[in-house]
Amino acid sequence: METEILLEINHIGKAFDGLSVLKDISLSVKKGEAVSVIGPSGSGKSTLLRCATLLERMDAGELIYLGEKAAWEEDGKCVYAGKNKLKEIRKNFGLVFQNFNLFPHYSVLKNITDAPICTAGVPKKEAREKALALLDQLGLADKADAYPYQLSGGQQQRVSIARALALSPKILFFDEPTSALDPELTGEVLRVIRALAAEHMTMIIVTHEMQFARELSDRIIFMEQGVIQAQGTPEEIFETENERVREFIGKYRIS
Repeated sequence: METEILLEINHIGKAFDGLSVLKDISLSVKKGEAVSVIGPSGSGKSTLLRCATLLERMDAGELIYLGEKAAWEEDGKCVYAGKNKLKEIRKNFGLVFQNFNLFPHYSVLKNITDAPICTAGVPKKEAREKALALLDQLGLADKADAYPYQLSGGQQQRVSIARALALSPKILFFDEPTSALDPELTGEVLRVIRALAAEHMTMIIVTHEMQFARELSDRIIFMEQGVIQAQGTPEEIFETENERVREFIGKYRIS
């Protein structure tokens, strides 16, 4: 049986103040696939994620979740589905930010249960039970009543992962999930992402952690100057003859 395609991005373009940041980007992601997006700063990686998660409006192209069009081109312009349709489409994905984006005045438990209760209409008891189970799974069972300022960066990022998982997304996006953390705390978060990969969670991860991308990914995409310059399996990318890719990940290549 053919693997279900959860996300399709076709020929998307995005510019800021006349500067083209994404240029004709196309990719698709299958159910259960872990895709890492790597490349130098300013290559368009985070903008790609923001367009895919409807935080930025594309200037051109097509965005499709599970066969449902979120955006498409019409008369040379990019148009979006209606508000209700987009609300339904948003239920398909979760997003983990690099700076956690937790509500400082909410407890850990409320940070996780707020969206399921307020936007998805999940009963309070059910939302609480799921949140507590996620905290237990992520090694934070004793932090339900704590506030973000009482947690380490690694713990805050794990809470933000729990918050994204609370809505049972089909795809999880990570935007540099360890860039705000020191090496020790980075390990905590990467262990959680590895565990999700082992459960075949569909993930798209923008990362600078090359060794992690190599170990975890089914596919790696290398972006530069708003274009996908290369993509393939970790073996193909790390053993590539493409000079620019080799230069970027050179210190990780097997000699």
